[in-house]
Amino acid sequence: MSTIYRELRVRSGANHAPLSPVSFLERAAPIWPNKIAVRHGPQQFTYAEFHARCHRLASALLRRGIRTGETVAILAPNVPAMLEAHYGVPMVGIVLNPLNYRLDAKSIAFMLGHGQAKLLLVDREFAGLARAALGEMREPPPAIAIGDASFEGGEMIGETDYESLLHEGDPDFAWEPPRDELEPISLLYTSGTTGNPKGVVYDHRGAYLAALGNALGFGLSDETVYLWTVPMFHCDGWTHTWAVTAVGGAHVCLRRVDPAAIWRALAQDGVNHMNGAPTVFTMMMQAPG
Repeated sequence: MSTIYRELRVRSGANHAPLSPVSFLERAAPIWPNKIAVRHGPQQFTYAEFHARCHRLASALLRRGIRTGETVAILAPNVPAMLEAHYGVPMVGIVLNPLNYRLDAKSIAFMLGHGQAKLLLVDREFAGLARAALGEMREPPPAIAIGDASFEGGEMIGETDYESLLHEGDPDFAWEPPRDELEPISLLYTSGTTGNPKGVVYDHRGAYLAALGNALGFGLSDETVYLWTVPMFHCDGWTHTWAVTAVGGAHVCLRRVDPAAIWRALAQDGVNHMNGAPTVFTMMMQAPG
């Protein structure tokens, strides 16, 4: 290559920025501040509110002494807290570890230990599973309970609850992109069918590009109303946790795959996009009525 072109390849703030899907929320909030970003039954948040809650989470984690490169795990279904964790946790360089709540306590304990989780966010529906998993560990991480009006029962474990954790944080916390776009953003485990679960690490750049690719391929737009039928613990919801936000769409959370709830969302809630394994669509076709 000619010397004159080689000299132009120097990276600077004018020609290079690390890619991170967290930036999708930073862009969406000022463009669509009053647009509904997240809906969950009667609960809903605008993009401005969603943005503030994620910033509160990021700030609260830092104030608790969790640092860049460390891990925060979450054991929860497709509720707003799970979605917020996909922004608030990596916003400060912490690695998010969404756990598969369909696995047994021993597997959950292994993943928490192997991933060196510093904190576990756990939905109260899975408090029993979490308690059993933590009981398997020599040095279990502290737990924080996620309450949800869509579920009655379970128990609230840990020192405090998720909403109280958010109140510890600053909604105006200043986010900075990662210095290196290849820093890890999430840690995801398989079920370990032939041994212990196997962990896969996504980086900020890969998650950013996969999310944009899915948004383009799936035809997402600011008119998208996306129903959460894919578990967010599966490959970060096939990266749609970030893809829907990238285009300013609306996330409609669904605690469990219930054919009646899905049909109702399609008919009454304006849902126009969803994903699922073939089993999900088979359940829908065989649903009464």
